Amino acid sequence: MPSSNSRCNKSLSECHVTLASPFFAQEHPVATFSFRPACAFPVWQPVAAVRPAMSAPWWQWVASTDSLTARLINAGGERRFRVRLLRQEVGMPRLDEAQALGIAPRRYAWLREVALCVGDSPWVVARSVAPLTQLQGQHLKRLGERSLGSWLFQQPDLVRGPIEASTCQPRFAYPQDDKARSRWGRRSVFQHGGLSLLVQEHFLTTMADDLGLPSR
Repeated sequence: MPSSNSRCNKSLSECHVTLASPFFAQEHPVATFSFRPACAFPVWQPVAAVRPAMSAPWWQWVASTDSLTARLINAGGERRFRVRLLRQEVGMPRLDEAQALGIAPRRYAWLREVALCVGDSPWVVARSVAPLTQLQGQHLKRLGERSLGSWLFQQPDLVRGPIEASTCQPRFAYPQDDKARSRWGRRSVFQHGGLSLLVQEHFLTTMADDLGLPSR
């Protein structure tokens, strides 16, 4: 498997990675918004509010508050877990993202989109958003293809906000595959050392198929 493209050594404001790995270019082409969202705008609800529509196996994934990285590694068994960086840049967050972070619209933010893969299959696509003014000293731009969770859950002062869930499709880059659609999405805001970080994760049908999970 070819290694990912060389990481950006410029300052954060100059860094723009549009496709960080030949893996998706060759096996899972990356496209932005190729999923037609089931909702015109993301509809996020407290996870408890969607509990009646969610099966017990999915509840164990969507409502969990521990490290998703650790859960995926455990569920994958002997299959290799890896992170594929799809996009990392400075840009404008969407309106719902700015509202979730409590920042004014059209303020620059750090944006990161990845696919979390087990074996050759992308199981989760994730998008992280953080206000640009809060990034000093956080070293997020150095993550590369390291899992954000592997860093985040090592922080002793970490506080996780309430989890919200959605059945809408991802509205960001993902491994293009007609068979891969989102079953459930979730998001929450993490607080650490003066940093507010919105993390959105969408669980794909490829994960459901590999683990034998129900449709909902």
